[in-house]
Amino acid sequence: MATRTLPPGDGHIEKVTLKEALEERYLAYALSTIMHRALPDARDGLKPVHRRILHAMRQLRLDPGQGFKKSARVVGDVIGKFHPHGDQSVYDALVRLAQDFAQRYPLVDGQGNFGNVDGDNAAAMRYTEARLTETARLLLDGIDEDAVDFRPTYDGSEEEPAVLPAAFPNLLANGSQGIAVGMATSIPPHNAAELLDAALHLIDHPEAPAFDLLQFVPGPDFPTGGVLVEDPVGVAEAYATGRGSFRVRARWEKEETGRGTYVVVVTEIPYGVAKSRLVEKIAELLTDKKLPLLADVRDESAEDIRLVLEPRARTVDAEVLMESLFKLTELEARIPLNMNVLVRGQVPKVLSLSEALREWLDHRRDVLLRRSRYRLEQIAHRLEVLGGYLIAYLNLDEVIRIIREEDEPKQELMRTFELTDVQTEAILNMRLRSLRRLEEMEIRKEHDALSKEQDGLNKLVASEAAQWKSIAKEIRETRKTYGPETAIGRRRTTFAAPPTFHEDAFTEALVEREPVTIVVSAKGWIRALKGHVQDLSNLQFKGDDSLGHAFFAETTSKVMVFASNGRFYTLEAAKLPGGRGHGEPVRLMIDLEQEAEIVSVFAYQPGRKLLLASKEGRGFVVGEDDCLANTRKGKQVLVTDPPDAALAVRFVEGDWVAVIGDNRKLLLFPLNQVPEMTRGRGVRFQRYREGGLSDLKAFSMASGLTWEDTSGRTWTVTELLEWQGERASAGRLPPKGFPRSNKFS
Repeated sequence: MATRTLPPGDGHIEKVTLKEALEERYLAYALSTIMHRALPDARDGLKPVHRRILHAMRQLRLDPGQGFKKSARVVGDVIGKFHPHGDQSVYDALVRLAQDFAQRYPLVDGQGNFGNVDGDNAAAMRYTEARLTETARLLLDGIDEDAVDFRPTYDGSEEEPAVLPAAFPNLLANGSQGIAVGMATSIPPHNAAELLDAALHLIDHPEAPAFDLLQFVPGPDFPTGGVLVEDPVGVAEAYATGRGSFRVRARWEKEETGRGTYVVVVTEIPYGVAKSRLVEKIAELLTDKKLPLLADVRDESAEDIRLVLEPRARTVDAEVLMESLFKLTELEARIPLNMNVLVRGQVPKVLSLSEALREWLDHRRDVLLRRSRYRLEQIAHRLEVLGGYLIAYLNLDEVIRIIREEDEPKQELMRTFELTDVQTEAILNMRLRSLRRLEEMEIRKEHDALSKEQDGLNKLVASEAAQWKSIAKEIRETRKTYGPETAIGRRRTTFAAPPTFHEDAFTEALVEREPVTIVVSAKGWIRALKGHVQDLSNLQFKGDDSLGHAFFAETTSKVMVFASNGRFYTLEAAKLPGGRGHGEPVRLMIDLEQEAEIVSVFAYQPGRKLLLASKEGRGFVVGEDDCLANTRKGKQVLVTDPPDAALAVRFVEGDWVAVIGDNRKLLLFPLNQVPEMTRGRGVRFQRYREGGLSDLKAFSMASGLTWEDTSGRTWTVTELLEWQGERASAGRLPPKGFPRSNKFS
């Protein structure tokens, strides 16, 4: 029979509820992920792995301008001394620091294959070499001068910096990405010169909000360039709250290829998009026939990006083509902003733009104070040593005698010349060859210089204003390196407003633009004749049908149909039947009630104004853009109640309105007395005792009122004072020669 073995120790078993155990362990895991892996420090913008890589490379003396060392050597030192994780994860982090398409300001200078914008991986670490860049040197500057705290490494054998001195605004300049437990961070790269200008403004105006900094930091600056098309209001909101997103598009240009043809060449793609994946996606959409405006895509990239997009036809507008690609591919991307960082290396917090820069500036002040105090300690020690050297120089023979003859020379020197322990040790450790340099003038010169430096540092430590002045001076010096006139500092991402395209622009682009003549019969049969046909006398109609409306248009035009129910309907000219037969009834193309009749048909023209009127003589002015219908049911614009019905639609031309009723009374009144609306009954144009409105038109008083009589003759009257009045008046009988049909044409 098996015996039960007790656990080691005294055999006491402690009961722990599963819920408490899971909560405790999950919390420990979450804190570890947040603090030591996923979120960057607000002060130097680095995660622990990146900080350890830079520190290890510095220990290997891989300074800018020095020789390269194998990446495997760097990775070995990092995982052996500071970062007990997999070598591949460390190498991946090192590779990213060296990629100029991933980092706006690379921290590692790589030699060999470190990957490319296509998405290809870097070569193995044994084949590549690395050293620090000048930007990394700025991040490490002062680390030997007690500028930051050090903490024991994972095994306690060495120490590592808790944060770097960071004389460069790395958090915002290079950005950061990370997913922790329950939180994440996403900070796009920015232009260093703009950040430094904003920091200088913050030094002068400590309480400046994020909105004030937009004059210096208008938006991100991605290493791959591109065009930022985000609304400025959205940018301001994102920087004020620390959360938002930025809409970035590829940069492209139209390249003429002769004989009216062209191609579109993409030279920059959005940040974080792999070029090879982008080309594959476009090719897949082409195969699936989801990009009807595009004929082919070619990748002709060498050192620079060059994607060639060939349109389906020379008549396709380049901007419409690109809009369709922006909509369906990664040529347009949204870059998120979530400035969730570790404040003081301890507390995760979402910061605004001004708060992030303030954290960096406060850190720079701490570094300045620590370096100043460290230097003061060095100066005090050196002044103490120089004091001992001066005594030794003045009493050189006696000092030599004591050292040669006394059994305890240290104690005797301290007693005889009242020296401190530090001074005595310095004298005893002095080499004989140094005696020739012990000249009183040199000692006093060095002493005075150090004393002067000491006074300056003491004043600096005691004055906050002097500290900020010193920091501002350092920032201006750094800005010279990253200014807009330098190759590395020049802004790569530009700003633009996205062009506004109606959805129908894509449909129109699929149609070959050709002239057509739209013909509508009196009974509502519609057709499109090729070309602009001037003579329609030979047109054939069904039975007792006849010509109702005819006008010139293009295959890309929209056809507006206004019906007696006050609704507008929209047809596409390209989809109308041809002119070989009698056409098709309009009622088959729209949902028009049986009792409703077609009032007018015309070609849509953006931005034009229309004058609407009902049989009762009511109406208003409406923008033609507001009359476009998206469905077969049309769009209700003029509201009428039976027996009233829509009677006429006229284009607004001029500054006066002429109306004539069935009672043959003519009235003229200013157009400004008619309101502009998008929907409604409108206002009364003319007052009638019986009957209603017969016809109306808008005209220019300076040109006079014109009409056409039954014989086809055109009449023009300029003396119109007799018929002028206020809107809703009765009017008077028209001038001599006005047609008995009571119609202007």
